[in-house]
Amino acid sequence: MEIVLFMMIILVASILQTSTGFGFSILATPFLLLLFEPVEAIQINLALSLVISTALIKKVRKDVDFGILKRLIVGSSVGLLIGIIIFLLIDINKLKLIVSIIILALTCMLILRFRIKQSWKRDLVVGGLSGSLTTSIGMPGPPLLLYFSGTDTQKEKLRGTTLAFYLFIYFVSLIIQVIFAGTNKTVWTSSIIALPLVLLGLYIGQLLFERINQHTFRKFAYIILLFTGIYLLIDSLGLI
Repeated sequence: MEIVLFMMIILVASILQTSTGFGFSILATPFLLLLFEPVEAIQINLALSLVISTALIKKVRKDVDFGILKRLIVGSSVGLLIGIIIFLLIDINKLKLIVSIIILALTCMLILRFRIKQSWKRDLVVGGLSGSLTTSIGMPGPPLLLYFSGTDTQKEKLRGTTLAFYLFIYFVSLIIQVIFAGTNKTVWTSSIIALPLVLLGLYIGQLLFERINQHTFRKFAYIILLFTGIYLLIDSLGLI
């Protein structure tokens, strides 16, 4: 039963990541934490997310905003170190509770049409937040999605820039995780088993991306964020 659930999680999350530019870690990580130890769940997520980003980067390169990308990377350099310290020192349930509250609060602001102006300083801050969430819980997506949605970024630019950023952030985060938290055979065996499903998800997700308009894309983003925030909140309180 666990292997079937694992395969379903990976397939759906891969489709979501490919069709929207975000979503694999947002959807997969909470469920992987039910099946694996925190270190294993996060590292499986990082490894598979890196595969997806590598496979898609050539296709989306033309949509990347390299100015924003550079600032996100600079900001994340500090966040990555903060995140691994948080992961090693703070109880995982407390961390999930904090993240869930932040996601739900900011999502409600977006639904109420809160808007924010993009600036280089905010790019750095968002990069830092994303970096800290990647090494601490394996979820860089929420800060990026909330920021880009709040600035009304077109879906092509959002997908391209976030995927390019993920290529960097997942690679560095995986190395940091392995060095400071260690790794084991389960991480790599599970990742190899999941690869065919990731490839299938890449194909299906690309087909969906071409059929999603901007309005539907925004609604889809809100649903994912609300689902993730509520799930993490319930899980952190021990109600699952």
